[in-house]
Amino acid sequence: MTMDKSKGTASSLLLKDVAYNEIKESILNEKFEPGRFLSERELIELLGMSKTPIKAALTRLEAEGFVTVSSKQGIIINDLSVNRIVDIYDLRIALETFNCQQVESRLTPEQMQELEGNLAETADIVSRLDVKNFAQADHDFHLIICECTGNQEIHRVLLNYHDHLQRITRRHLRKDPHRMEKFLEDHWKIYEALKTGKESSADVMRKHLQESKQALFI
Repeated sequence: MTMDKSKGTASSLLLKDVAYNEIKESILNEKFEPGRFLSERELIELLGMSKTPIKAALTRLEAEGFVTVSSKQGIIINDLSVNRIVDIYDLRIALETFNCQQVESRLTPEQMQELEGNLAETADIVSRLDVKNFAQADHDFHLIICECTGNQEIHRVLLNYHDHLQRITRRHLRKDPHRMEKFLEDHWKIYEALKTGKESSADVMRKHLQESKQALFI
């Protein structure tokens, strides 16, 4: 009997992705807290899979800055430095205020419907104080605005920071889940400014991101 090599490859890729997603989620929700040391053996037992997909997952996570793999110390869960968080938010302010300027008073009915759908979904999440799903909906809102501009390069940059921003937002909201109510209120203000142009949407976005950055250190 001959082995179907394509099935073996697909299975290997699937396990690699499963390992990546499970380890990353444990980092995002800080089950694996910053500074923690892990061993491959610990991950093998936790995930119930062999060393090969776990090694592949760790290589990807290390490239993205989530872990450092050391032959002497094992696997170290990296934290985001204060300087890097500030730099990410400053970059967001520059890019996302530009996005607002590009689409203010130019939203199509379909784009308005997509943003309103996100806001309605977010309101339901806020009513449940669901930190994990709020972090996703929050970043989706910002990405939708970016998609409205059609600028693929800015979208690629923002998407590149997506998981790190998820980690920052979840950590921030775990301190006080009710803070998401203010974030939702800000999103409605941004949307109304984008739709009507009666207020500068870039200014509203800048204020929202600056206040979000400052609140991280309270």
